[in-house]
Amino acid sequence: MKISARNQIPGTVVEIIPGAVNGSIKVDIGGGVIVTSNITEEAIADLGLAVGDLVTVIIKASDVLIGK
Repeated sequence: MKISARNQIPGTVVEIIPGAVNGSIKVDIGGGVIVTSNITEEAIADLGLAVGDLVTVIIKASDVLIGK
């Protein structure tokens, strides 16, 4: 699959936290960094996600905000 997003980071699913509609997927991208993504439970099932899966974190944002 080709996509336009250039920020693609390989990682491993380390935790899946189910929710009523959306679940949280925690992905270890190395160096002690964990990225969390909230996606629908339907998407989790469609992708067949499980702890230990090798996945790609894809970041596509029009705005990146920083607060202090």
